[in-house]
Amino acid sequence: MKKETAIVVGAGLVGSLWAVFLARRGYAVKVFERRSDMRAAGYAGGKSINLAMSERGWKAIEQAGIREKIEKVAIPMPGRMMHSISGELTFQAYGKEGEAIYSVSRGGLNLELLNIAGSFPNVEFFFDHRCAEVDLNQPTITFEDLKTREMKTIEAPLIFATDGAFSAVRNVLQRTDRFNYRQYYLDHGYKELTIPPQENSEHRMKPGALHIWPRGNHMLIALPNADGSFTCTLFLPFEGEVSFEKLKTDDDVLGFFQKHFPDTLPLMPTLLRDFWANPTSSLVTVNCSPWQWQNRILLLGDAAHAIVPFYGQGMNAGFEDCTILDAMLDEMDGDWSKTISAFAASRVKDGNAIAELAQRNFIEMRDLVSDPKFLLRKKIAADLHAKFTQEFLPVYSMVTFSNTPYHVALREDDAQNELFREILNLENVEAEWNGAGVEQAFRSWLAGRG
Repeated sequence: MKKETAIVVGAGLVGSLWAVFLARRGYAVKVFERRSDMRAAGYAGGKSINLAMSERGWKAIEQAGIREKIEKVAIPMPGRMMHSISGELTFQAYGKEGEAIYSVSRGGLNLELLNIAGSFPNVEFFFDHRCAEVDLNQPTITFEDLKTREMKTIEAPLIFATDGAFSAVRNVLQRTDRFNYRQYYLDHGYKELTIPPQENSEHRMKPGALHIWPRGNHMLIALPNADGSFTCTLFLPFEGEVSFEKLKTDDDVLGFFQKHFPDTLPLMPTLLRDFWANPTSSLVTVNCSPWQWQNRILLLGDAAHAIVPFYGQGMNAGFEDCTILDAMLDEMDGDWSKTISAFAASRVKDGNAIAELAQRNFIEMRDLVSDPKFLLRKKIAADLHAKFTQEFLPVYSMVTFSNTPYHVALREDDAQNELFREILNLENVEAEWNGAGVEQAFRSWLAGRG
């Protein structure tokens, strides 16, 4: 096969994975990354939200050939463990028996993907290179070597932009006619904290769950790591009565945790150090279209559809971009001009759908998970799925444990919300949650959908 050149801008999770897919097809792959080479630093941990690997992510990892390696350090989380203010624990299964999402280290996964991409002789990495300009008239792209300040312009007949929510490539496309772009920030920010392992390297809480402390307009979550620690993330409004702006001193922070998350204080000996050392970061959603330019430049991952992390689907969605694009290229006999336009046209609705679902799940996680009506809904949903396996699948399972297109899951979310509004208004539903009345309401709803 003739070695055509493909440029990948960004060596994060999606960029390094996509480089593997391209390398296997025989392309001469040049990967440019603004940051330094994390392999040189021996990076294995990281200060970012842990990832929740689910079905879509595993599918891509399997195709990349590193599933077995990642499985060794991935920790299964079959459900949420809710922590009340009084310290009571309530477990909510995510799916049926045997189904789980998996906690994985972002840095560790990125490192593995870089290593496998770098093992191909037809892949070259250029770290410390900033994308300075993309020529939309000529197939060229210009990078600045951040170490030497030298500008390098190279031929780029095929560009894949995987350079994140603030993509330099997308920024160029935004200046073109009829390019639609929306950027939306939550009023909440997040700060990473840590629950270190015990002295014997064991976890201080049960590792087989995603731990959540839901408190209305704010929450704390914790995901287990292989070394016995938990990566915790505090989600809190930037401003307001209960907010980051109110936490100015050690006493403020300790008082806040004593009031809202008292059971965490004995678990977090480095709380104050972590709180002041780690940044308060923002949460952005990006919607845009079209994702491509003249069938030779394509946006993938966060560059095309950055979302908030509350469905655990950011990485999974980006990885699914790769598997779908790879399959489409086969269907179209390796013709990029057809594949890029078809992928961008069909996939954008899924990017928008998972962004909306992630926003909705934020409300669920911080407000609803401790609501008795919500818990009843979850119980009824699981019962309906057990009785009507083919006819009913909860939306969470659809998103997390299947490869159902996101836009189909969003449509189903709207439909199931209507169903449960009716069911939860049934008389005495709390006692008869698995009775004839619920089943009749479900059958009527099903019949109404044609």
